[in-house]
Amino acid sequence: MSVDGNKAIARRWCDELWGKGNLAVADEIVAPGYVRHDPGDPFAAEGPEDVRRLVRTVRDAVSDFHITVEDVIAEGDKVVVRYTAASTDTRGLLGRPPTGKPVHATAIQIFRVAAGQIVESWTNRDDLGMLRQLGVAPEPGQALR
Repeated sequence: MSVDGNKAIARRWCDELWGKGNLAVADEIVAPGYVRHDPGDPFAAEGPEDVRRLVRTVRDAVSDFHITVEDVIAEGDKVVVRYTAASTDTRGLLGRPPTGKPVHATAIQIFRVAAGQIVESWTNRDDLGMLRQLGVAPEPGQALR
C-alpha cells in the first residue's frame, strides 16, 4: 500500500472509528493480529473486537467526544498522527462524580500498516494534563489533596 493509503487508514481510525464511533470501521482497518502499545492504559487490545470494546468504553464514559487531527506524517509502513481528543465530563471519569468540565487530551500515535490494515500502534497521551483538568491531580506548585 502507498504512503497516502496508509495515511488514509490512520485518518479513518481517528475520524470514523474514534471520532464518530463507527465501530464497523474496526473490521475494515484493524488486522486480526493487531497489537496496541499504550503505557497509560492498563487494558490490552488485540484485534478488532478489543478495539471496538475500547472505543465503546471511552465514548460511553464521556459526552460529545471528538478528535481533532493536528498532523499526519508517514514514511514506509509507519504513520504518525498528532491529535487532540476533547469531551465534557458529564458522566464521571475514573469512578468519580461528573464535573461538567471540558476535558482535552493531546496525543501522538504511531501506526504500523500492512496489507491495508493497522497491525500495531503505539500511543503517548497527556494523561496527567487530563487529570489536572478534572481536578484529580494538582497543578504545578499545588499541594496534593
